[in-house]
Amino acid sequence: MDGVICDTNPYHSLAWKAYLDKHGIASSDEEFIAHMYGKSNSYILKHFFKREIVGEEFDRMEFEKEALFRGIYEEHVKPILGLVEFIDDLKAYGVRTGIATSAPYLNMEMILGKLPLRNKMQSLLASEDVSKHKPNPEVYLKSALNLDISPERCVVFEDSFSGVTAGKAAGAKVVGVLSTYKKEELPICDNYIVDYQGLTYQKIKELFN
Repeated sequence: MDGVICDTNPYHSLAWKAYLDKHGIASSDEEFIAHMYGKSNSYILKHFFKREIVGEEFDRMEFEKEALFRGIYEEHVKPILGLVEFIDDLKAYGVRTGIATSAPYLNMEMILGKLPLRNKMQSLLASEDVSKHKPNPEVYLKSALNLDISPERCVVFEDSFSGVTAGKAAGAKVVGVLSTYKKEELPICDNYIVDYQGLTYQKIKELFN
């Protein structure tokens, strides 16, 4: 979802900076790029606070940070260029689609409340649905199961190193979305896009030829 459906990462950076500043923790853009984008909140909190954060403490800290994000981003929600038209083209051919995000449900609910996507998705999975986060492939394997399609017949769209790694580990084709990283900063993908303009079902089908 983040960096694939919407270009949320700049707003996550703002939220994390505000959150870390509140707790007296210094951070940099370079550190965000290396340790935030595409990572789970458990990983991010452990990295910046230099300790394991679990249980009720984790729930409280995650909610506080994500509430900051939702407050910052809610008035700026918009899809990456061409996304809605691309999804509509997939649906015209009967393609099953889903969202598999490392973000919590409340973030997904906010974004789905702003975009015409909810009724086009046959699977919705968020961080609460998995025990192992990306780069572990669990969220994609569960998505494939929900869609009743073997992972090898799925196409994953990902913008982060950990996300691409998870998609490849699941056995899916992977399209790198270059909203956050450059092509050379990601693992090798089956294709790359900057946005969804001009992308069609027929072009995606070619990945399996």
